Amino acid sequence: MFSVTYAQLNTWLTAFLWPFVRILALVTTAPVIGHSLVPARVKIGLAALIAIIVAPTLGPLPPPTVFSAAGIWIIVNQFLIGAALGLTMQIVFGAVETTGGIIGMQMGLGFATFFEPGSSNSSDVLSRYLNTIAMLAFLAFDGHLQVIGALVATFQTVPISANLLNAPGWRTLVEWGGTLFSAGLLLSLPVVAALVIANLALGVLNRAAPQIGIFQIGFPVTMLVGLLLVQLMLPNMIPFFSRMFDLGVDAIGRVAAGLK
Repeated sequence: MFSVTYAQLNTWLTAFLWPFVRILALVTTAPVIGHSLVPARVKIGLAALIAIIVAPTLGPLPPPTVFSAAGIWIIVNQFLIGAALGLTMQIVFGAVETTGGIIGMQMGLGFATFFEPGSSNSSDVLSRYLNTIAMLAFLAFDGHLQVIGALVATFQTVPISANLLNAPGWRTLVEWGGTLFSAGLLLSLPVVAALVIANLALGVLNRAAPQIGIFQIGFPVTMLVGLLLVQLMLPNMIPFFSRMFDLGVDAIGRVAAGLK
């Protein structure tokens, strides 16, 4: 008769639960796979499948049991590590949405918002458009697989333990957060510069011929110029997105190295 002792059951549960919490935290916060429209059962199933594959490759685990105070503290640590890694990659998509917000504001589309039923939030139409393109590029470049691979590698960089998380990792995450603004401004700079020139031209035209009615033609002209420039920029955005995805995966490794 097959029998399982409490010690064996605790060992199996420990080997599965601790990596599962870290993986589930990343799956929940990572872009695309962590989207609010993805069912929770899919996220839990994906995290469980990865945990089953990863668990046999882990080294010796800490001796505390899962339901002890030390075991619960390890679960908290694993959750924070996974959430930090997922947020690191999410910052890349935040930069893309920042780009859309800046361009839309200059074009006069800041008032046009899109309601997203999944998250019950509204965002700029142009931000949602660029974010959709970034998600498709992310999947085309196998970014989701690279993120999962980087997560699995963190189990060697940051072994499962009850040690306190070190501050350098969180500092690295905060510094990487500056990319949200710098990359967003860099990507939107060509369109913003062209729209500034267009507005200056409209201002000069208004002074030269006030009877034209600059307020009637100014809004359609700036919107047309903005949409045309966005269309011209799209072929060059994809390589930029690819570089940002690579930098995001590298940032995951640097954040994990700072947390050990």
